[in-house]
Amino acid sequence: MPPTRPTPPTSDSPRPQERDVSLTSLPDHLQYWARHRPQQRAVSHVDFPDLASAGRHRTLGWRALDARARAVADRLATVAAPGDRAALVMPQGLDYVVAFLGCLYARVIAVPLFGPQLPGHEGRLAAVLADCEPACLLSDSATVAAVSAFVADRNLPAARIVAVDQLTVQRLGPVTQTPGAGPDDIAYLQYTSGSTRSPAGVMISHANVVANARQALDAFVADPRTATTVGWLPLFHDMGLVLSVAAPVVGGFPSVLMDPVSFLEDPARWLRLLGSYEGTISAAPNFAYDYCVARTAPDLVDELRLDRVRVLINGSEPVRPGTIERFRAAFAPAGLDPAAHCPAYGLAEATVFAAADSSATPPVTVACDTGALAQGRIEVVPGPGDQASDLGRTPDPAPDTAVEGSDGDRAVPRDTAVLVSCGAPVGQELRIVGADGEVLPQGRVGEIQLRGPNVARGYWKRVDPAFGDLDGWLRTGDLGALHDGRLLVTGRLKDVIIVDGRNHYPQDVEETVQSVEPLVRRDRLAAFAVTRADGTGEELVVVAEHRRDAEPTECQARDAERAARAAVSARHGLRLATLRLVPPGAVPRTSSGKVARAASRTRFLDGGFGPR
Repeated sequence: MPPTRPTPPTSDSPRPQERDVSLTSLPDHLQYWARHRPQQRAVSHVDFPDLASAGRHRTLGWRALDARARAVADRLATVAAPGDRAALVMPQGLDYVVAFLGCLYARVIAVPLFGPQLPGHEGRLAAVLADCEPACLLSDSATVAAVSAFVADRNLPAARIVAVDQLTVQRLGPVTQTPGAGPDDIAYLQYTSGSTRSPAGVMISHANVVANARQALDAFVADPRTATTVGWLPLFHDMGLVLSVAAPVVGGFPSVLMDPVSFLEDPARWLRLLGSYEGTISAAPNFAYDYCVARTAPDLVDELRLDRVRVLINGSEPVRPGTIERFRAAFAPAGLDPAAHCPAYGLAEATVFAAADSSATPPVTVACDTGALAQGRIEVVPGPGDQASDLGRTPDPAPDTAVEGSDGDRAVPRDTAVLVSCGAPVGQELRIVGADGEVLPQGRVGEIQLRGPNVARGYWKRVDPAFGDLDGWLRTGDLGALHDGRLLVTGRLKDVIIVDGRNHYPQDVEETVQSVEPLVRRDRLAAFAVTRADGTGEELVVVAEHRRDAEPTECQARDAERAARAAVSARHGLRLATLRLVPPGAVPRTSSGKVARAASRTRFLDGGFGPR
């Protein structure tokens, strides 16, 4: 169980003014809390040495966190200059937080990464290290040997490796004000997950990250004095870094971390931690909520205290209404408020957070006519999932409805796509733009564009048209529409499948296939278009991993393809040319867990999934 928590600060406790111009960086805020709340818990890490463990907590107060970050900065001053890069190649934990903040103190550009032990991503790690050209690598004593061997094996340029946990920390005395970086200086490089292209380093300035942390506070934290974030998302992921490090440092409230592997081993660990604190705030991609439902025994639900949860952000991948409903139904007996589930939209180029649903009401869904959606229009289909529907209740099925199969979604009218609202922009401007650059009205699908203090400075060593707007608008590459002032995300511009002149969104096709075919592993499939053999146009291909407990025969694979083809034809008016069932783990994924559709298409064309 977590250690005894200190008494929350009273209403007259010191707190920085949100618009105080003197606090322009995370180190500025860290120094503030170290002076005014030296002993209050700042960050905890919970590890689970075995499956039976209830978790071991290690905690740093604000003054201790500041002192350790300064020790990192002192060491960096001997091996790097301001503006050099320092790559974080180490496991999740307190040392990772310390190393990141130490880079910012030293005015060295942090590059949040992962250790070489992360399976399947060695090539990405090598590519990023070659791209950012770090002056040093920050690690811990348990990982130094593996990092050194990795650098040598990959013929990467030699760089000093610093074991953060071995640094000498000065005695904890009064916190002195230290001159910091300018607000426009680069704080860190956030390398994108690479779902549609090679990873690129997004240049996040000190002003960007502070602005986005404040936007997150405005959206999700009603009172920072009674909040705690609980997170298992990797800190090299933009959502994990901002929610578990930046927002707590700016808001002055505690952060509790656990390792992603600990969550995957047993999601109940995360659920228990959520109920261990008042006013907990957390985030996860859509798949994680389904994973919790599938892996949590009903008798455990009675032990949970999810009435303490204030916000559960759902982002990073398409938010599915069936997932929200299943999670709500499974954990309502534990006191979970339906309004706590908050669908959100964001991207690394905007630091992370862009738009979010309100935690005042349950998530809102919109049932859209698929034919109109294919033509770029939002036309609401009356019935379940319309703009009046929320996911805190289950409405009665409408007449002439088709119930999704294994997904368990509520009944929806035929030829209907149910989209989950991602709410309104938070502290920034959002618009929808057509192909010829015109700003589109509500109800029209186009590219989502953003403008605000959180929009990054660009890509490291690259010029990209995404940041080319002279008026400061960021081209996100994502497609969406505004409906009743709320953002509906429909897909990724580069992923759109165009067959016979009609647009189709891959996530909708993937959902149809996995809901009708029980052999398919949920969220382990990729839909994309390839050129027909005769060169006459594009055709649809779906590559899907089969379940771990299945070994489909040729006959079963043909039956699965026929079933998927019929469902895709009926639901989308689209012919499925090929459904290729592949072994578990065969579909490429990014380091943050997203299906990499572009990589899947390339592997299919190269024969990596077998002959075409």
